[in-house]
Amino acid sequence: MTADDRFGRDFRDERGNRPLGTRNEAVTGPVSDWATDFSHLEPEWAADPYPIQDDLRRRCPVARTERFGGGWLPTRYEDVAAIAYDTERFTSRSVVMSNFRPPREAAPVGVTPPISSDPPFHHDARRLLLPAFKKSAVARLEPATRAYCHELIDSFEGRDVVDAAQEYAQHIPIRVIADMLGFPPEDGPRFREFVENTLEGVNLPPDERIARMDKLFDYLLEQIRDHVANPRDDLTTYLIEAELYGRKLEPSHVSGTMALLLIAGIDTTWSAIGASLWHLAGTPADRERLVADPSLVPTAMEEFLRAFAPVTMARLVREDMDWRGAEMKADDWILLSFPAANRDPAQFDRADEVVIDREVNRHAAFGLGIHRCVGSHLARMELRTALEVWLERVPSFALADPAAVTWAAGQVRGPRTLPVRIT
Repeated sequence: MTADDRFGRDFRDERGNRPLGTRNEAVTGPVSDWATDFSHLEPEWAADPYPIQDDLRRRCPVARTERFGGGWLPTRYEDVAAIAYDTERFTSRSVVMSNFRPPREAAPVGVTPPISSDPPFHHDARRLLLPAFKKSAVARLEPATRAYCHELIDSFEGRDVVDAAQEYAQHIPIRVIADMLGFPPEDGPRFREFVENTLEGVNLPPDERIARMDKLFDYLLEQIRDHVANPRDDLTTYLIEAELYGRKLEPSHVSGTMALLLIAGIDTTWSAIGASLWHLAGTPADRERLVADPSLVPTAMEEFLRAFAPVTMARLVREDMDWRGAEMKADDWILLSFPAANRDPAQFDRADEVVIDREVNRHAAFGLGIHRCVGSHLARMELRTALEVWLERVPSFALADPAAVTWAAGQVRGPRTLPVRIT
């Protein structure tokens, strides 16, 4: 089978012959009690989840909800880690907690391998991506990333108020991922739409959510076909030509991995950059210290990742069981809050403080276990470069209007708007 044969038709045409999975009615509205009715989509969670998580950690370390068809939220580091490492009792076939559960037959590959894959397939699917994300490969991307950061700041000329999220943080990973995948950089606004549909639209009616997700895969299929016709040295062509178990990848594997790289590679990093700038805009002492000593940026960056970890991942329970006193049912969701784990005082000294020279910092911002982020070197390079350039070019800045800062709801939290005044 040639690449042209694989992508000549839309692989989604076969969906009608597959199990449909499980759908639940969306439950929205104010939370009655976070211990028994949590929802990561509510505005108070988006605005400031940390007091909620701290309260749950003290009185109900594993919270329960009947929303999304039923799920659990552990808030202690040890519980989050135990579940993340337990691939026997918890499956990754869906990592976005929503009102839809993919059929069990989706395992072990899942919709977006390798993040949605279970062992043993996960290991082999992940290994395919390692060459593109090793330190030496990422280092080659830094000069262009740094130049682009300068270009973005050049556009601020003559203005004293800018949106550090929309005009800076959110552009950087879009350009980097577009270049890696060989996508047109001018398609950035479409990428933003794909991110929001995937991660913030989980309470939409199922048909509307499917239609929005189809826009993403329509785009990916268009890009794949263009790469089949015009191969080049990028990650898309690499995936098209890659082999696993002696044969080329299934079309759904290629597009699913591309969807993962596009969504996860953008929102997680722009959220980390934005949250770091938000902290520095509101904490003059830390900003001034980093401006005076740029060599501290890598250490401070790790602390920003710990304190403002953007990513929460989901798992599904495989079978009914009692897990540390929680009566979990098959296909219950588990919401693995790495942000909550990173603020557990049993794991970190001064857990609720941002300590930019913290020496021991084994945070879980990139996840734990076999699904630890394959792109962590890339994310670190982008975050460090973005902060270094910003602090060099914009050494004095503050929040223009703290009330105007908005945060994304869902499983990846970061500033969506961040107006700052350059002083």
